[in-house]
Amino acid sequence: MRELTALFLAFAKIGGFTFGGGYAMLPILQREIVEKRGWVTEEELTDYYAISQCTPGAIAVNTATFVGCKRKGVLGGVAATLGCIAPSVALITLIAAFLVHFAELAWVEHILAGIRVCVCVLILNAVLRLGAKSLHGLFSWSLCGIVLLGSMVFGISSVLLVVAAGLAGAVCGALREKKRAGY
Repeated sequence: MRELTALFLAFAKIGGFTFGGGYAMLPILQREIVEKRGWVTEEELTDYYAISQCTPGAIAVNTATFVGCKRKGVLGGVAATLGCIAPSVALITLIAAFLVHFAELAWVEHILAGIRVCVCVLILNAVLRLGAKSLHGLFSWSLCGIVLLGSMVFGISSVLLVVAAGLAGAVCGALREKKRAGY
């Protein structure tokens, strides 16, 4: 029960202080779940995050569910998920009640503009940290470039890109194993 409570509270903290969606949550997840608590490794978090992008639902909620399930099974997944969404549900209810009356005010628009800038920086930080840990060698850098072009230039769906990158990784890994075995 203690660990279920810890999962709930950790993800409530993350969910309550993350603005900007799942991408903005990544640096906080890295700090709280990987570095501070050691519940998952950096690689596991990256995997959960990648899978969360391919599955229906919010990235943050899916990632919380994966981490919770790894720690304490289904109950852990439920506790982490509820922790992640509880602050958002409470906050969005308050905002919905009042924002419609204040959204046009200049100071509210300035606050939201400042938050958007902060979220962009948090996302960039997460990308740089993940890139430093994930991009090793010619294959990963080439794949990174191809995915970047596919996404930014050609507008290919992120789901298709993730699936294609996973397949490319599987093929490359199989070829490496074959070469290592001397075939």
